[in-house]
Amino acid sequence: MHTGLFHEIDFEKDQKWSGHLGIPFSIDRSPYFQLKIPIFRIKNGAGPKLLLMAGNHGDEYEGEITLTRLYRRLDANAIKGEITILPFANLPAVMAARRRSPLDEGNLNRAFPGDAAGTPTFRLAHFLEHELFPRHDVVFDIHSGGTSMAHVPCALIERQGPPEMFGQALRLMEGMGMPFAFVAENGATAPTSMAAAARAGAVGLSGEFGGGGTVTPQTMALTARAVDRLLLALGIVQAPVLGPHAPVERATELLALQSHAQAVFATRRGWFEPAVMVGARVAAGDVAGWYHDFERPELPEEVLRFPADGIVISQRLHTDSQSGDCLVQVGRALSRDEVVTR
Repeated sequence: MHTGLFHEIDFEKDQKWSGHLGIPFSIDRSPYFQLKIPIFRIKNGAGPKLLLMAGNHGDEYEGEITLTRLYRRLDANAIKGEITILPFANLPAVMAARRRSPLDEGNLNRAFPGDAAGTPTFRLAHFLEHELFPRHDVVFDIHSGGTSMAHVPCALIERQGPPEMFGQALRLMEGMGMPFAFVAENGATAPTSMAAAARAGAVGLSGEFGGGGTVTPQTMALTARAVDRLLLALGIVQAPVLGPHAPVERATELLALQSHAQAVFATRRGWFEPAVMVGARVAAGDVAGWYHDFERPELPEEVLRFPADGIVISQRLHTDSQSGDCLVQVGRALSRDEVVTR
């Protein structure tokens, strides 16, 4: 039992097990309501301990589908160590097809370290950072661009923890076989799952595996390959569970997203027309798109230009935009030496 959250997980028993986390939260329809979040465990002896999670944002589906499929396919006698699977972490958001929870408008990836006496999103964040993350060696939190953004498929780590932990995270990230990866620098006190994992003493891995509130054969294949390659790299399995997979065609290209100056933001209402697709290589000053004003159609559209050299890593999908919306982001190319020696 955990304050504000209930579970019946036996962390010591070798088994394949499914159950729920329970978070009490009174609602009009049901005064003794508990939010029931599915959680799975597969354990077989001593070995690496991996937590796989998805649904941190509800409208990001690659991880949700991949992780439920993994649990159905994987037998306990096929692994060495422990796997905990939380496929629908922010379950109310998943069921509402939203980024945030409709119960409390909570964004789980901005809720860490959480609050054991708070609303459901903050109770869950508190349980994850203070009880679940510390029980694992590696935490892999699978994201995508969600309903409003197209995102180039990429892996992600934070520059967190001691050098040996960061080095392990970098090696595991590169081993996933993703075409791109970037190193975020949000700081040790950030309210994200990756900062929470580092504070809990676990290696944190993440990534953006698609976008648009949908899945494609390509994004599903990349997600499945990344999960299998991580399981193999950790020595938890000896053969792919979700494969066979296409071979990795090239080494992962490392990118940096270090400043808001690498993005173009809307400063008024307008209608965004992009000039290129995600994954395009661009130079500072290249045309990023055009911003139209339907309320003053007699005026020419505004030309938007990329603020930096690099790869277009994300782009707004909704043409109708408001002030503050991020329209496009560029990741700056990094050498591995730059990443390691910073």
